[in-house]
Amino acid sequence: MQIETKNNRSFLGRFECGDDLLSALTDFCKQNQIKMGVFNLIGAVQKAKMGYYNQEKKEYVDCIDLEKKLEISACMGNISLKDNEIMVHAHITLSDYEGKTYGGHLRPGTIIFAAEFFIQELSGEQLIRKKDEKTGLPLWNH
Repeated sequence: MQIETKNNRSFLGRFECGDDLLSALTDFCKQNQIKMGVFNLIGAVQKAKMGYYNQEKKEYVDCIDLEKKLEISACMGNISLKDNEIMVHAHITLSDYEGKTYGGHLRPGTIIFAAEFFIQELSGEQLIRKKDEKTGLPLWNH
């Protein structure tokens, strides 16, 4: 599956210290009616929660709960619709003082210390997430 997209609006900004990262991303997209797009983000967190998709059980599980200060080495993802709601799908890689890295799906409970973002809104045929029976995942189905 593939669709052609065009760049629409672009946003540069930062989120507030103490905010939940996934909620801040999602709220920003909802406030700006960004229904399709991509984003990158850098910064640091006070603590983090990440998930992993268990392919056998076909469900997301919380796998990492880090109660320490970490750098956001990379955070990227996409924005689309699921059940007529704006959905942010984000992966994050974090590193600690010694350079050890952690990665996974960004989960609620990741608290921002500092976060700067670039969000690119896209236009074209709308991407809608629907459950894929083979994987159990809510994948794009236009």
